[in-house]
Amino acid sequence: MTSALDGWRGGAVTPRATCVLAPNPSPMTLDGTNTWVLLEPTATEAVVIDPGPLVEDHLQRVCRVVADAGARVTQTILTHGHLDHAEAAPRFAELTGSTVRAVGRGHDDLADGSVVRAGGLELRVVSTPGHSSDSVSFVLEADHALLTGDTILGRGTTVVAHPDGELAAYLESLDRIRDLTGGGEVTTILPGHGPVVPDAAAMVAFYRTHRRERLEQVRQALADGAAQAPDPVEAVVERVYAEVPREVWPAARMSVRAQLAYLAARS
Repeated sequence: MTSALDGWRGGAVTPRATCVLAPNPSPMTLDGTNTWVLLEPTATEAVVIDPGPLVEDHLQRVCRVVADAGARVTQTILTHGHLDHAEAAPRFAELTGSTVRAVGRGHDDLADGSVVRAGGLELRVVSTPGHSSDSVSFVLEADHALLTGDTILGRGTTVVAHPDGELAAYLESLDRIRDLTGGGEVTTILPGHGPVVPDAAAMVAFYRTHRRERLEQVRQALADGAAQAPDPVEAVVERVYAEVPREVWPAARMSVRAQLAYLAARS
């Protein structure tokens, strides 16, 4: 978690991926939500990942990017159901005539290992729960890229959104992504917020180290008296997240609850 910074504006970042940045910057969304337009060069069918918040001008800009490429949107796909990523999905599907696919959407459910195809483009679904229970990522093998939603951000770290988010699942998801980067299948991360990450392996290593360090800090805070405080969550937040701006403390509280649940299950 970090505050929004200037600098990331989206645009074409790989031969197949273009980011249209949504106008919803905040301490939680960084520069805004990254809406990803994916299509093979010269293809006429496009996939859009995370149409974002319900902002009509943003949706029209996404449509123009697709139209300028001589294509149409055939599938709208969600990395997870949080509103900053998914709120506009019904309206965008109406605008484009596309289907909406996500975890928990019935017959169009995204399942681990399944492949999304459109105009020669192929995306492999990787289940990466933890930030939320329905979080998925997508391997764009042709570009050696992974679209991670909120599982890994382009800057700072993400929240484990307890109670729907769960830390053990999140740590397992980081391990899955580490395995993808270890063999060179994935070298670049296309996140749900923030800039493109050109060194995927280094970012995954940072995230895994960060989580281990945070857990140790929480353990120490509990041992030093936070466990006996009237509100242990608040006591841990005040100590462990003291350097984090207070505007993101609501997210820190969710992560602390997830950490406490994780530690309690292993005590």
